[in-house]
Amino acid sequence: MKPSILVLGSVWSDDVREQVAQAFDCHFMKAIPQAGDAAFDAIAGSIRGVLTTGTVGVTPALVAQLPRLEIVTVHGVGVDAVPLSLLAEKGIHVTNTPDVLTDDVADFAVLLLLSTVRRLPVLDRYVRAGDWLAKAPLGHVQARALKGKVAGIVGFGRIGQAVAARLQGFGLQIRYYQRSPGPAPAQRSASLLALAQESDMLVLCMPGGADTQGMIDRAIIEALGPEGTLINIARGTVVDEAALLAALQDGRLGAAGLDVFEHEPQVPQALLALDNVVLTPHVGSFTVEARRAMGALAVANLVAHFNGEPLPTPVD
Repeated sequence: MKPSILVLGSVWSDDVREQVAQAFDCHFMKAIPQAGDAAFDAIAGSIRGVLTTGTVGVTPALVAQLPRLEIVTVHGVGVDAVPLSLLAEKGIHVTNTPDVLTDDVADFAVLLLLSTVRRLPVLDRYVRAGDWLAKAPLGHVQARALKGKVAGIVGFGRIGQAVAARLQGFGLQIRYYQRSPGPAPAQRSASLLALAQESDMLVLCMPGGADTQGMIDRAIIEALGPEGTLINIARGTVVDEAALLAALQDGRLGAAGLDVFEHEPQVPQALLALDNVVLTPHVGSFTVEARRAMGALAVANLVAHFNGEPLPTPVD
């Protein structure tokens, strides 16, 4: 008999659906009524694994309703939406899908930075609205160059280092900050505030969770300055969104490129109205290749667990 797993979220590709269906008895949460209803109760006692995404995660309340749960597999890198301590106490394994999305996320960070500093959405609207044909002035578009600037990277893990390697090719100097010692100590700033003061552009690549919540506050944003640019491909919770919005509105921060938000998928209406902001819907790893590799690795973790084999990518 195939092990029963619960699949959370609603963005699964056909590839992932086919892979899990071959190996497991799958129950997609989206197709099941609210937990506590008869349909859920009928399958809860048989669930041995959960497949979820980094943003959906799994709640303690759901864990409590799955008495036979053995493993939670995250389709993504971030595990801030997973109660790691609780699962560890219960002996429940947790895995994620690192590495396979590093390059595509790093590419996207550079794309978002370029689009923001060169004001790509504004220029696109300028052409579509007929303003170019009408010879309307472009003086209000304050595009910036990259060469010779300093890019500060917050979080210098796999993705942060991949972003740095790409940005160096554009002639940017690299600085970084993370709480623990990292590679290239000469490039590490003494503090997050120092990094913001030393940088023209700040790229956020740190993990989410309680340890980094609100880390980018008003002081950091103001240290980046009126000509500075903030790029967030990490988690919306790492930024004080109200402070960011206020700084963008009154010119204390030059521009921002945001792929993540505090209360996704809700985006403050005031942000939508700003021309010095580029907004995307949490799609840093949204390529066919990355999603296929992430799906394959997530399934590989589940298969390894139920076969009694070492997990390919356990979360410590």
